[in-house]
Amino acid sequence: MRLQLQSDMASRTAFLLFFVNLFVSWVSATPLTGGRVLAVIEEQYDSTKYSQFLMDLKGRGYDVKLEPAKKDTLSLFEHGEKVWDHVILFPPKFKGYGPALTPQKLLEFTKLGGNVLILTSPSSIPEQVRELARELDIGLPPKDYITVDHFNYDTVSKSEKHDVILANRPAVSPAVHNYFSGKQDDLIAFRGAGHTLGNGPLLVPLLTAPRTAYTYDSKEDFAYAQDPWAAGTQMQLVSAMQARNNARITLVGSVDMFSNEFFDMKVQKPGSTKPQKTANKEFCRDVAAWTFGEKGIVKVNSIKHYLSNEPNAPVNPNMYRIKNDVTFEIELSEYDIDRWVPFKVPSGDSLQLEFTMLDPYYRVPLLPSSTSSNATTFTTSFKIPDQHGVFAFRVNYKRPYITYIDEKYSVTVRHFAHDEYTRSWDISGAWVWIAGIAVTIIGWIGFCALWLWSAPAAAKVGVKKTQ
Repeated sequence: MRLQLQSDMASRTAFLLFFVNLFVSWVSATPLTGGRVLAVIEEQYDSTKYSQFLMDLKGRGYDVKLEPAKKDTLSLFEHGEKVWDHVILFPPKFKGYGPALTPQKLLEFTKLGGNVLILTSPSSIPEQVRELARELDIGLPPKDYITVDHFNYDTVSKSEKHDVILANRPAVSPAVHNYFSGKQDDLIAFRGAGHTLGNGPLLVPLLTAPRTAYTYDSKEDFAYAQDPWAAGTQMQLVSAMQARNNARITLVGSVDMFSNEFFDMKVQKPGSTKPQKTANKEFCRDVAAWTFGEKGIVKVNSIKHYLSNEPNAPVNPNMYRIKNDVTFEIELSEYDIDRWVPFKVPSGDSLQLEFTMLDPYYRVPLLPSSTSSNATTFTTSFKIPDQHGVFAFRVNYKRPYITYIDEKYSVTVRHFAHDEYTRSWDISGAWVWIAGIAVTIIGWIGFCALWLWSAPAAAKVGVKKTQ
């Protein structure tokens, strides 16, 4: 009886643990920045062409809903809040998108923290996308302009125009945060139109065109081949903009890059001995992961500042004294697909702390002091300057491809109190003056003693002579 009871309890416990683990896995599968994805695509046939890309999103925990561009009830907002966390815009069959996807509404969507992935094709760049690109300082080519390369093209597809160009995936660089890099010989097949970037500080290139590529009008080959719209590395194939609130907009010049055909395609460069499979699937996965906040998200876990030479000093006080020795610590984590990992600063770069009033008095490097399973602690120590007032600890780290870190904490710096000044006998330079005062006092006391204890001379008594 007892054994049967124990067996029943064990089975119930196992059943309960199963559902607990199932719930935990379901919760952990939800993407960090939200899983509601609106994919604006025209027909079921189109969704089948990109089924591998869409199924990969669903497999990573996203709830992808396909909607046509002209749907009357389509909306990005409800009661002033965004209905979706991310939007994917496939090129429309018609002239443009519906009234729910105007550039103003897309920008408003990003102001609320939404992310947008825009896929274009040379024959279908709606005016809404062009206007949005102008707002972002991105130059798009006219309709039916295509990018070709007569040196880096696919020989297997046998396209006479050489419009299936092969771009090398960005190489791994330890000097920058790069979430799109891969092996040096990875090839990405691209069929579309490149674009140019302005001088906007928030724009970042993700995939640059080869040096021998150029964009021209496909309808007038001879006339525009000698005067291309853009050429070389000034063209970008995939670009992105990260707003100041860390919302992301990515513009891709080729919707075919995300198709099943290009995912499974085998390509071969001129002069190569054998074909190889494209890296489109991995690269497009990285582009979507970065756009939707699965990569490049940096979180500040904690910030501490305290007196360096006092073991029991309070943490994060509101006031310091001039010439105090202070230690500052900041703990950072980085999100990688489904977990938090320690944040690493690339070699050659530096995470810095500014101690500012109106301008920085100090700008010192923050160095990693300890690392846990999911965070890195960066530390520095310095002496507060001989200047009283309201100062601020500030960490302002803004680099491409990662969320911006801008933390600022104000403190008051006071003068010495009347009983905190160094005594004069502790200052070696004052010993001469102290000795002079002592000699003067001792001399005065000696003089007074001699004067008081010295008896006056006795008067002589003489005999008066008479005649």
